[in-house]
Amino acid sequence: MDIKDTARPLDGAGVSAFLRSLPAKPLLLGLGEPRHFVEELGELRNEIFRHLVEHEGYRSFAIESDCLRGLVVDDHITTGTGTLDDVMERGFSHSFGAPPANRELVRWMRAYNEKHDEKLRFFGFDGPLEYWAESPRQALTALCALLDGPLPCTMETLDALLGPDDLWTNEATVMDPSQSIGQSADAQRLRLIADDLVALLDTQAPQLGAEDRERAALYGRTAVGLLRYHHWMADTSPARIMRLSALRDAMMAANLRAVAGHGPALVFAHNIHLQRNESFMRLGDQMLKWWSAGAITGTHLGDRYAFLASAFGTIGGDTPPPDTVEGMLSTLPWDHSLVDIRRLAEAITKPSPRISHDFAYFPLDPTQLDTIDGVAFLKQPVRLD
Repeated sequence: MDIKDTARPLDGAGVSAFLRSLPAKPLLLGLGEPRHFVEELGELRNEIFRHLVEHEGYRSFAIESDCLRGLVVDDHITTGTGTLDDVMERGFSHSFGAPPANRELVRWMRAYNEKHDEKLRFFGFDGPLEYWAESPRQALTALCALLDGPLPCTMETLDALLGPDDLWTNEATVMDPSQSIGQSADAQRLRLIADDLVALLDTQAPQLGAEDRERAALYGRTAVGLLRYHHWMADTSPARIMRLSALRDAMMAANLRAVAGHGPALVFAHNIHLQRNESFMRLGDQMLKWWSAGAITGTHLGDRYAFLASAFGTIGGDTPPPDTVEGMLSTLPWDHSLVDIRRLAEAITKPSPRISHDFAYFPLDPTQLDTIDGVAFLKQPVRLD
């Protein structure tokens, strides 16, 4: 089989054909990126999302960014709250407010909502963390504000237990668990309070409107998740980093399941968070393993979750060898291709793994192609950073 027969141009028609090839219409369509801050992929993502909205009934977009900050963006696109500059500054984490493609996406979603009664929604689905984490203050206080008393504690007691936020956000805890306050007596009490607040939310759910229920649930799972994460930041065992990585992806997966309730939605994040296979990372002489958000989400949604991985050919002077998957795909005639991964597996035999000289690029794993539904291939994208 000619490798050209396994692919087609990556455009709206190609995406619709891809969706029709799936066993079921996905509630969540994951579009992965093998490297952050490649503007060309962001622009393609925007084109794909516009097509999905206009032709496939998609109404939500989710990105690998702080779920609480994402509320700023969602408020802007649904009601016009705030200026675009302010929203890009406050509504994203991980510097994701800087890429022009993200700014254009927010601008387009707001313009669409001004003209249509059925509104588009925007979600961040990462926790307020990476390897360090934010204070649980915002999530806890916002949840309390949505609930009727009596609460498990007074706001004064909650404020005293939380203490200064910089004790929670101390980035030294990434390398030094002794700097973490996550297993202090106050933190342990806060975990019990968070649990009680979530239980109280369940008892009061019928009296809350749909928007308040949605936000309260987000605040509740974020507060519980952050306090659990901070607890394990103080852990001194060899399993610490693996546990933190797993907890982050589990928080992502919980947020994605909530997004699925507004589906169908396009989800944009790094391939390693959306993949179905187990994640691996070498740390010294340890091999860390955990399940990604995509793997967890796929377990819950089955074939209502689909994963379209992205891969690059030559990027930043790093050219894939011809016997790698990316090297073979580089012979396709299109700059942007949508690859039928099942037909590709029939067309190639035992490709070599790609060793990229760009440390930020995560190559396709040739042993895991059967866990991917398709590949969006960019032959020679330009890095933004």
